[in-house]
Amino acid sequence: RARKRLHHPAPSALEIQVAALQRGHVTGARPPVVAMAAAGSSVVKRVEELGDLAQAHIQQLSEAAGEDDHFLIRASAALEKLKLLCGEDKECSNPSNLLELYTQAILDMTYFEENNLVDEDFPEDSSQKVKELIDFLSEPEILVKENNLHPKHCDLLGDELLECLSWRRGALLYMYCHSLTKRREWLTKKSCLLKKYLVDGISYLLQMLNFRCPIQLNEGVSFQDLDTAKLLSEGIFSDIHLLAMMYSGEMCYWGLKHCADQPSENHEVDTSVSGASGITHKEPLDFREVGEKILKKYVSVCEGPLKEQEWNTTNAKQILNFFQHRTN
Repeated sequence: RARKRLHHPAPSALEIQVAALQRGHVTGARPPVVAMAAAGSSVVKRVEELGDLAQAHIQQLSEAAGEDDHFLIRASAALEKLKLLCGEDKECSNPSNLLELYTQAILDMTYFEENNLVDEDFPEDSSQKVKELIDFLSEPEILVKENNLHPKHCDLLGDELLECLSWRRGALLYMYCHSLTKRREWLTKKSCLLKKYLVDGISYLLQMLNFRCPIQLNEGVSFQDLDTAKLLSEGIFSDIHLLAMMYSGEMCYWGLKHCADQPSENHEVDTSVSGASGITHKEPLDFREVGEKILKKYVSVCEGPLKEQEWNTTNAKQILNFFQHRTN
């Protein structure tokens, strides 16, 4: 099985069409102006501090690489722009714009490091680096939540950036777990760690799938074709959504195969909004149940609206067969 590189997605035609349909919709009441201004000032200060730390980290990465890298250059440019904006009147700074710049820089910076790990097939001492990258990719969400800047933080960062942050964390853990499942000696000693990585990775992917609600089809919404309408009604807005479904299903398979003997812990998946995953509430993670549900949907979509796109469903069907035998 060929190693895959992590995806750094650009908007697809499908995503652009969806964005046009959803543009202008704002949900949730806005907080009082005074409270929002105070929280905004705090965010501006913190983003500036984080930007300085990230810029120093990029400098270290560039020196270690010994050559210019497109993603590091782009990340550094975003942070330089962030620094300039923060140097202006902080009272007038738009925290949303600053946070977006910081987030884009983090996505590029971590993408460079993630692909190095994938190319090296995750060396034995990768766990700390993986944790560090997860922490970087979690910082934008944490920053918004800690400052209570908006009742719905997706209105500040935007669905696309939030999806990308969750996707990248989930995909990184997918790649890491894929590497770990090939190390038999490690598995015999540390399958409990694998289970934790799998649960975290699946949670990020399900979170990514549930950020945007499926499009409700009605007479007021027009589509170029029925297949596109079917995809959007299922909450599938890009090929990354399909990959997230396949990845989470495969991680559920690894969990059931390698971690079935681990003590049952109360690992919960928080998916309070039903999106493409179809999992609708906070519940303990059941590898078989979650994997079976999401892979059945994956196969249905790939052999239905996306039949002409020739998405491969062989592996998904083999995993579903494994789940069925484990049930019996």
